[in-house]
Amino acid sequence: MNQAVLALWPELEWISNEDLRNKTAKTWELALQRSVLTPADLNRIPFTLLCGPNLKVTFMDHKRSVVHIARDAGQKINEMYHGELTCDMDVLIAGAILADVGKLLEYELDAQGKAIVGKYGKLIRHPFSGVSLAEEAGCPPEVCHIIAAHAGEGDQVKRTVEAYVVHHADFMTFLPFKERLIL
Repeated sequence: MNQAVLALWPELEWISNEDLRNKTAKTWELALQRSVLTPADLNRIPFTLLCGPNLKVTFMDHKRSVVHIARDAGQKINEMYHGELTCDMDVLIAGAILADVGKLLEYELDAQGKAIVGKYGKLIRHPFSGVSLAEEAGCPPEVCHIIAAHAGEGDQVKRTVEAYVVHHADFMTFLPFKERLIL
């Protein structure tokens, strides 16, 4: 496993299925190979380009928080719903780690090193490029479904339990920034 990816994603170790863990890491390796962004950039650039230039929450701050929130929610579902609603934790964690991997192809850096949406990103949003990368790395359809369904595009399909959890973990930590009142 690529050390740069493992440094970005210690949460990969939460995936108990070694094959899925390796495919999840491979997806990030492919994205980093094709992106102008480096691991250092991901720990510097804001997690969204929609909230202005002074946002202190980095791409990796947000991504890792989504994974932690999704994992905690999945564990509670498995503990408290008597088996009537269950979460496959490996699929959930892999999907949460990969939800925004396509943004590495969507973003470019301008002359000042600021992240912007590039030409590719204007034409192909990250859920689509993320699924493409994950399929290339051999990720199963259940994980690709989470990537595809985590954003607004997913409003057009029936989501799995795991996809709902990732979708809500992502949006509950994004919308308050986008829609917050300035008092």
